[in-house]
Amino acid sequence: MPLSIKTVSELLKNNYQIFRAFTENNNYLDKFKNFKKFKTIIIVGMGGSILGSKAIYSFLKYKIKKKLIFIDNLDENLIKKIRNENNLSKCLFLIISKSGNTSETILNLYFFKSNLKKNNTIILTENKNNFLKNFALKKNFKFIEHKKFIGGRYSVLTDVGMLPAFLMGLKNSNFKKGLRKLLHSKSLFLKSFKNIEKLRINKTKTLIFFNYVPELQDFLYWCQQLFAESLGKKNKGFLPVISNAPKDHHSLLQLYLAGPKDKVFYIFSKRKTKSIRIKSNFFKKNMSYLNNKKYNNVVLSQKNAFIKILKLKKIPYREILIDELDENTLGKLFLQFIFETIFIAKIMKINPFDQPAVEDVKILTKKILNSKKS
Repeated sequence: MPLSIKTVSELLKNNYQIFRAFTENNNYLDKFKNFKKFKTIIIVGMGGSILGSKAIYSFLKYKIKKKLIFIDNLDENLIKKIRNENNLSKCLFLIISKSGNTSETILNLYFFKSNLKKNNTIILTENKNNFLKNFALKKNFKFIEHKKFIGGRYSVLTDVGMLPAFLMGLKNSNFKKGLRKLLHSKSLFLKSFKNIEKLRINKTKTLIFFNYVPELQDFLYWCQQLFAESLGKKNKGFLPVISNAPKDHHSLLQLYLAGPKDKVFYIFSKRKTKSIRIKSNFFKKNMSYLNNKKYNNVVLSQKNAFIKILKLKKIPYREILIDELDENTLGKLFLQFIFETIFIAKIMKINPFDQPAVEDVKILTKKILNSKKS
């Protein structure tokens, strides 16, 4: 499918409800302001129900004065650790599941059932007959409705991500500042055209998120799910791999540069940072090139060297520069990657909003658990 402004206009029109939800004001969250008194927040969820809030916390941790605990796997040792190391009577519990029937979320909830009270529990799920909705009604817990037309991996700019951000002490409006204007600007479209062309949809098998920004680690896990679940269908798609740099210069770089040429690199780095300067005479002889350098200049030099080699080898790449560690930067990153994912799916002629293979495993898991052999 050729890329055109008409294609983009159709995409926005067909997904109007979703994109409108990203720009909506969440002022009504003020009714949850009494819950902001909690210094420790335990969030329970799986996949898109929790990855967005983890990304927000990691990216903005420097300004968040609260302790966040995320339970997004079945891990008995983690549950024991949380119970032993925290005064659970002083914790806020936020339980999130779109369907309200996510087995892992409900199983993890079970281990804290005696700690869940009316004044310390919020449940976010669809407003329909499901386990979590019924549980909230029975216990008279605070309930907030998950928008039924938005799947978990697309929901970070809705209540699923904005409620946790609000409880962390962040302003939702800062995430959404300028998003409406961005959605209706040609710059977003043109940038997306350029980025998608670099992705070489029909040739690429592996997409490497090559990351020089530690604060982006959980954002990239969010991206990984977004790309994998949205685009991995009908024998199509590409494997999204997260690589941390410069650490992976010493493990995976050899394969990346001299292995199969079926990869595209998304390189994440900071445009400018404050950094410690190394003493001018600490290193001697063959290490003297490190003297009087800023710590981050070493990382920047490694990144620039990597990019030069990619160019020499004609390996496609895209560089994403992070200007500031703030809410607006993160909000725009979320929007950019969601927009591009839906756009790529349109080009690939697949539905970006379902995950049939995931549902197959869920159905079979229930069947096994219901059998006498389990």
